[in-house]
Amino acid sequence: MSLMTPEPIKVVTLCTGNVARSVMAGVMLTQLAEHEGIDLVVVTAGTLVVEGQPVSRRTLSAMESIGELDTSAITRHRSHQLADSDARPADLIVAMEADHVRYVRRNHSSAAHKTATIQRLVTQLTVDDQPIVERLRAMELASTDLDEDVDVADPAGGQQPEYDACATELWEFCQALIVLLG
Repeated sequence: MSLMTPEPIKVVTLCTGNVARSVMAGVMLTQLAEHEGIDLVVVTAGTLVVEGQPVSRRTLSAMESIGELDTSAITRHRSHQLADSDARPADLIVAMEADHVRYVRRNHSSAAHKTATIQRLVTQLTVDDQPIVERLRAMELASTDLDEDVDVADPAGGQQPEYDACATELWEFCQALIVLLG
């Protein structure tokens, strides 16, 4: 008798340009999952991307300010526009702001039921024995009102303190989210 190993949880982290917030969250979730022994595959993407852009020095510095993170892979990152090939296989799309959820609803409507802001996920996703897809289905994300969602502020155009604050906020959210995914 052979036992089937469960499939990894497939997550897309989503922001606007895919050079700051989604990249930070992707690195954080990947490393937290490894630490917790959670089988997670993370892809990062954006809603309005100039393809192939690296992260900025400010993004890298903000990530380095979170002492527990290995930032060695972040310098190889290149920005990527969200495509159906990302959205379709994803179990969860973690948006940084309500406008990103709206983008998915408009442009990748078949993924709307599995797309939410990171803030909504950490405050409303249940912890139980149900698979993540079932817990997301119960949240009725495709039709949820987004007016209550709290955005992770985009540090683009800001100075290092805005990037550091963003990284700190995302670190707290990602630590909470990984517990819910595990």
